[in-house]
Amino acid sequence: METYRDQYVKLFNNGKKVVVIGISTDADTTQANWAHDSGFPFVFASDPDQAVAKQYGSADGKADTRNVFVIAPDGHIAARIMRFNVLSEAAYSDLGKAVAKVAQT
Repeated sequence: METYRDQYVKLFNNGKKVVVIGISTDADTTQANWAHDSGFPFVFASDPDQAVAKQYGSADGKADTRNVFVIAPDGHIAARIMRFNVLSEAAYSDLGKAVAKVAQT
């Protein structure tokens, strides 16, 4: 999540026409404290029973699997990156392109 924070301006159009929501199974209070202390410029949501993850087909029982969805303004999934590789610069480049494409609409 730190890379998303550190590259927020570049990856997420500095929040213009883009909303970033980090969703995990962590308790909301844990996330709120961590997000505040780390200075994240986006929102976090708690999904302890993986209801949201199941709706989007990303629940696999692994807490360390990062799935990224880019949702268009009309609500459809414009890009779906399953098992996002947080160590790959190419993954961030692809994500930036997907966000830019949606942000232009």
